[in-house]
Amino acid sequence: MDKLSQKQTELIVRTMADTAIKNEAYFSELDAVMGDADFGVSLAGGFKAVLSQWEKFDMSSIGSFLLNVSTAITGNTGGCSGPVWGTLFMRCGMAFRGKDEIGLDEIITALKSAIEGIMKRGGAQLGDKTLVDALDAIVKSFEKSLESGESLTDAFKKASDAAVEMRETTKDWVAKRGRQSFTGDRSIGTYDPGIVAVGDMTKAIVEALGREG
Repeated sequence: MDKLSQKQTELIVRTMADTAIKNEAYFSELDAVMGDADFGVSLAGGFKAVLSQWEKFDMSSIGSFLLNVSTAITGNTGGCSGPVWGTLFMRCGMAFRGKDEIGLDEIITALKSAIEGIMKRGGAQLGDKTLVDALDAIVKSFEKSLESGESLTDAFKKASDAAVEMRETTKDWVAKRGRQSFTGDRSIGTYDPGIVAVGDMTKAIVEALGREG
C-alpha cells in the first residue's frame, strides 16, 4: 500500500469512532483518576454524532469528508475535547481538499498542521502530557518511515507502536494542561486519557486496514 484511498480514510474514521464508543466507560475511568471523568462520554458523544450523520457527509473528496467529520465532532463533543478533536479533523480536511488518495508525505504535513492548530487552540505544548505528545510521536515515526522508503502499511504499524508506547513514556510526566494539571505532581504515575485514546485508535486502525487487505 503506497497511498490511502478515500475508502480507507473512511474506514480509519469509522474505526476511530468505534474505538471511542467501545471504550467510553474505560476512557472516563482514566479521566476520573485526576480529571472530571467526562472524557470518555464526551468523545463517544462526538463520534456517535459522526456515525449518525455519516450518510449526509460530502464524500466527493477526502478533504470534504474530513471537514464534515470536523463539524460533527466540534458541535457534539463536550468539554475541551470538541475543539481539540475538531481541529484535528479540520486541519487534515483542509490539507486534503480535492484529493481522493493521500501519500505518507501528505499525511505528515496534515498532522503537523493539526498539531499546530491544536496547540494554538488549547495552549498545549509538547511535553505537557496531552494527546499532542501522542500525535507528535506518530509524526516522528512517519518521518522515519518516509526517509527509509517503507510502505504505508509498515509506516502505520510503526506509528501505532510509537503512539501506544507514548502512554507509558508520559505516565511519569507532570500534566501541565487540562483538569489533570490542577493536581500538580499528583498527576505523576497516571495515564492521560487522550494519549491512551490515540494509542488505542491507532492500534485498531492498523488492525482494520490489515483485515481489509
